[in-house]
Amino acid sequence: MKKAATTPFFLLGHPVGHSLSPAMHNAAFRTLGLRARYTLIDVPPGEIPRALQELRDKECGGANVTIPHKEAAFRFLEARHALSDNARILRSVNTVVFRPDGSLVGHNTDAPGFLDALKEAFRASPRGKHILLLGCGGAGRALALTCAMQGAASLTVADIRPAARRRLLLALRQTAPGRPVAGISLSPGPLAARARECGLILQATPVGMKPGDPSILPPESFRKGQLVFDLIYNPAETPLLAAARAGGARTANGLGMLLHQGARAFRLWTGRTPPIPVMRAALERALKKRTP
Repeated sequence: MKKAATTPFFLLGHPVGHSLSPAMHNAAFRTLGLRARYTLIDVPPGEIPRALQELRDKECGGANVTIPHKEAAFRFLEARHALSDNARILRSVNTVVFRPDGSLVGHNTDAPGFLDALKEAFRASPRGKHILLLGCGGAGRALALTCAMQGAASLTVADIRPAARRRLLLALRQTAPGRPVAGISLSPGPLAARARECGLILQATPVGMKPGDPSILPPESFRKGQLVFDLIYNPAETPLLAAARAGGARTANGLGMLLHQGARAFRLWTGRTPPIPVMRAALERALKKRTP
């Protein structure tokens, strides 16, 4: 098959209509003069193997995978193709590279993208920090395992679901034996007390996305010198970040992580240095259009 003049790249998810990734990647393609186009495909649950196979047959340049397909993509690529070491450890794939020989390689750029964003926002890393993670879902799992592997002093994970806490604690103990880890419910009293003891708080729940959502933690949970990172980027300041700022903490939202995971995916696909300032500006413009 003759290769298309414009190489297609895709984001696979369900739903995907809200994504800002096309703005970021298409701006990068234009800036570097690449004949490529990044678009969205809504893939129903259970259909990710079929979708990836179809994209391989269409000579796709690369793909991102988002909610709810990251673990399903991992399982498919583990069984049929190949994985990076990072994706294998995290058991989650958000970036797929399509090789010329027809094979696929799954990567996870969420984790290094988070570390890039943390360094950019705070000039900091997880090493040596006592960390509280709010939310033990897929995103929280990736952050927790990354922090453990990066040398966090301790990790406390909080979720309303006891089973989710137990699963993540088991994964942490297997990945980083000897690292102090603990689980806690989202009950306000114990959670607020633990939060104040931690130097880095990571927010990986959906709470804060909808108008009227409360902060999971009150201002007295925070103190000067703390770092608080919320994966949500719309709104730019969630109730949690507002409470943290009021309590004296330094704060950052998730736009930096979105940017840097995308930049790392771009490099994997193209072999080119991503134009990060261009990608950031495109994200900010796209987000501004969606903000009331």
